[in-house]
Amino acid sequence: MDASLPSQNVRSAIPWVTTVARLVLGGVLIAAGGLKIGNPAESVVAVKAYELLPESMATAVGYALPILEIVVGVLLVVGLLTRVAAVAGALLMLAFVFGIAWAWARGLRIDCGCFGGGGELGAGQEPTYLIDILRDFGLVVLGAWTARFPPGRLALDGALGLHTVSEREND
Repeated sequence: MDASLPSQNVRSAIPWVTTVARLVLGGVLIAAGGLKIGNPAESVVAVKAYELLPESMATAVGYALPILEIVVGVLLVVGLLTRVAAVAGALLMLAFVFGIAWAWARGLRIDCGCFGGGGELGAGQEPTYLIDILRDFGLVVLGAWTARFPPGRLALDGALGLHTVSEREND
């Protein structure tokens, strides 16, 4: 058996793995932003519940976050500016991991607001911090993978010739 076969098989799978990573992260961001954009005041309440930012900054972030999530998500799904969008998506997820860990460490009892809603939990509700952190950290990994091996298959970057020679070597 030829020793180069596994590495060739792995190399040929990388663009498909990137495509899946890009679509999952992009889809999650679109869903999260889409569920918040219809009620931006609720998004503001969710951001303020973390008690991490000054009031005026929390308000601005609460209004801007759904738009940012949707824009980055769409860029990832269509594969346009893939590396930039992947870095932005990974940094967003990393910020969410930090925010949730911050709330947990401070003993706050809040809903993360990740997919709408958010704020103080109602009576009898328990926070799901560990699950939220693990999910978001998994999305950080997908963003890092996509940034490392862009743009994957079925991406506008590839169709438009916008990725570099070193990125083409991963195709």
